[in-house]
Amino acid sequence: MGKILSVHSFRGGTGKSNITANLAVACAMYGDARVGVIDTDIQSPGVHVIFGLGGKKLQHPLNQYLQGQCKIEDVAVDVTKSLKLEKGQLFMFPAALEASEITKILREGYEVSMLSEGFNQIIDNMNLDYLLIDTHPGLNEETFLSIAVSDGLFVVMRPDSQDYLGTSVTLEIAKKLDVPNIYMIINKLLPKYDVASVKKEVEKTYKIPVAGIIKFYEELADTASKEVFITIHPEHELTGIFKEIYEIARQI
Repeated sequence: MGKILSVHSFRGGTGKSNITANLAVACAMYGDARVGVIDTDIQSPGVHVIFGLGGKKLQHPLNQYLQGQCKIEDVAVDVTKSLKLEKGQLFMFPAALEASEITKILREGYEVSMLSEGFNQIIDNMNLDYLLIDTHPGLNEETFLSIAVSDGLFVVMRPDSQDYLGTSVTLEIAKKLDVPNIYMIINKLLPKYDVASVKKEVEKTYKIPVAGIIKFYEELADTASKEVFITIHPEHELTGIFKEIYEIARQI
């Protein structure tokens, strides 16, 4: 049975989608695994752009599945070759980026339980080792569902006051939902801060282990969310951090 890993943040702008994409590729590359990435941020999707699908017409976006117009397997886009992965296989399950499709599903709504049904169908029918969920930031019904069915949850936060407070709420809810494995990822840490000290402070504050601390890297900013960082910078320090996070995910 494949593992469901959710990557969540209390607010947007934390780098959650970039982390999801890189962790997914790490699972495929280092684990020689079959991996799926699903974008449940229906209102503002974007992780598929990082996989190079931003300018392409999506034949069956996730929106169609949620409206009963196709099977969840029809949504899958195999991005293994385009990412030039030598090991593993990676499938993207993108949501529609067109304004008309977004407003349509917001207006008409959908049965949220279809998401959990879809998660299980994807894992079983496509024989996935990992399914990574790029969640909607904040707290809503979709987020609660994604977190509740997860084998592991990675909460992404930036080291500022708003995130410290919002993350506290997120973690409290995750604990009440009995998520078995919860980890923190600190992103966009300024170089002037000591990584070890920040890790110690965060773990003391939240009583949750920190899976990784990602400093602000100009090289990552330069990708402008158009590429998966670790595929083009295999020897970079940041790639090593994602490999460490993968090792934690592997043990979940």
